[in-house]
Amino acid sequence: MSTPTVVLVPGACHGAWWYASAVDALTAAGHRALAVTLPGLCERADELDGSTNLASHVADLTDRLRDQDGDLVLVGHSYGGMVTAGVADALPGRVVGLCTVDGFTPEDGDSCWSSVNHAMRDWYIRGAARSGVLVDPMPQFDPRATGHPLASLVQRITLTGAHHDVPVKHYALAANPAWTPTSPFPRIAEKLSADPTWTVHDLPTTHNVLADGPDVLVGLVDRVLADVTG
Repeated sequence: MSTPTVVLVPGACHGAWWYASAVDALTAAGHRALAVTLPGLCERADELDGSTNLASHVADLTDRLRDQDGDLVLVGHSYGGMVTAGVADALPGRVVGLCTVDGFTPEDGDSCWSSVNHAMRDWYIRGAARSGVLVDPMPQFDPRATGHPLASLVQRITLTGAHHDVPVKHYALAANPAWTPTSPFPRIAEKLSADPTWTVHDLPTTHNVLADGPDVLVGLVDRVLADVTG
């Protein structure tokens, strides 16, 4: 098997910059790593239009990766898990590893809105009150964070089921209790723990898994790559 490219998709309001330290560490270790920014966010903010939603995020990344040489390992943090599931579904046979980091693992018809609790829905609505289009970043987010398209958080995803065929699937729960009980992700981790096709980990971090540097995330990616190539 050729060395796969690790594609890192950030969560809501974040861009490729969030993964910079992880990309550097993975590259230094001899891996191929690519972090992406989704349309309408950060340095791609000027691409925001009336059609920017979950489907367009999935389509944008799918189109970008379709011509990428070799196999793919997709890493999605938080909202990024919605996008990586959609891309894995759209590129059957190309994605050999899927790693969701404290994020969503949708089935057909799911959305972020349908997968979270009232506290998170309140952020979506209150955060979008200023523009009606973008959900403003939470106060604790990095200053580089930008508004996130509300449509991408409420739109239901369309999946054929092909994403189930990805041979290696890992889920990592940020086990530090800072988000509890707001976080929807412990429930997702518990559900996947009963699914033999997923390997579930606890990470000793908050939801901001890179706050203390790249080591925890890079170690997780190394485990995924070991399963893929082993």
